Amino acid sequence: MWADSYRQDLVGNIMPFWLKYGLDGKHGGVYTCVNRDGSLMDTTKSVWFQGRFGFIAAFAYNNIEKNPEWLAASKSCIDFIEKHCFDKDGRMFFEVKEDGTPLRKRRYVFSESFAAIAMSEYALASGDHSYAEKALALFKRIQHFIATPGILEPKYLDTLEAQGHSVTMILINTASRIRAVIDDKDLIRQIDDSIATLSKYFIHPEFKALLEMVGPNGEFIDTCNGRVINPGHCIETSWFILEEAKYRNWDAGLVKLALTILDWSWEWGWDKEFGGIINFRDCRNLPCQDYSQDMKFWWPQTEAIIATLYAYQATGDKKYLEMHKQISDWTYAHFPDKEYGEWYGYLHRDGTVAQPAKGNIFKGPFHIPRMMVKGYMLCRELISEE
Repeated sequence: MWADSYRQDLVGNIMPFWLKYGLDGKHGGVYTCVNRDGSLMDTTKSVWFQGRFGFIAAFAYNNIEKNPEWLAASKSCIDFIEKHCFDKDGRMFFEVKEDGTPLRKRRYVFSESFAAIAMSEYALASGDHSYAEKALALFKRIQHFIATPGILEPKYLDTLEAQGHSVTMILINTASRIRAVIDDKDLIRQIDDSIATLSKYFIHPEFKALLEMVGPNGEFIDTCNGRVINPGHCIETSWFILEEAKYRNWDAGLVKLALTILDWSWEWGWDKEFGGIINFRDCRNLPCQDYSQDMKFWWPQTEAIIATLYAYQATGDKKYLEMHKQISDWTYAHFPDKEYGEWYGYLHRDGTVAQPAKGNIFKGPFHIPRMMVKGYMLCRELISEE
């Protein structure tokens, strides 16, 4: 039942919404700043989402159905990236105008990561191996940017040395997606290095938490930012590691690490009063600094849906199947817009809608359709394993 519902929602709701309201037929690529009914609120384009939707459209094509519109949408986003989204220094922009005129760069490598997985997935979908080569070359450029002091502006001055969870975790998934189409020792090395870094530095058993920011050697930073737990990010990391464990014939050490992260993060994140995964917690149970700390955003819920399915597949433990039902039922009771389609992105703690827009620079066709594709695939596998 879950497999069918995830597939039907993707094919009948999410993909049609973005193909109708998001695709830019004139300039190429995708808009994401759309209102509840799909009407365009802002023509600024998120570079993240050119890669994200480029990936999703090809990922759905590869795993759900060979819909030529999806393949064309993926190509449109990748063409827009290659034509408009790289600066002269090889790094990518963060925001551009609808015609590709640059607006802003940021210090991260997320634009590059999403572009790389779009190219690798499109290579699988189209059979054009040149896009796999492009993805690998971009990945190695990402590694160079990270490893070379002075290229990426640090978040803090040198009075605070720190490292962040988000870049470490995203490189696991980026390398994994590229490895699906091209083999290179740097990919597996990056996965191993990222997992080792997470395990050695970011896991803090004294708080039963994976922290978002730690010192260069994993030191606990006792500030508001240093105490942050982001349950959604942590749960996403858990399924990235479970996916890798599965690739390695359910490596026991990786399964244990991933389940520890999932169990801890669920305990911190699940709202026992109202349901759903909240945004932020403080590992000392002090008040969080972020104003959205107790809101329910769309993406942590989708990550929990995927992670609990992986955990059940890895263990056969009915606890994770119950967690999957719990998060899936709550999410589907609160986020889908039954009148206009797609999902709301931002809810108050009690599950009421905080604002009704379907997209912005950060929300668009990525987490929700990725969950539906992964949910369909995992449920089908679980059915076949029975």
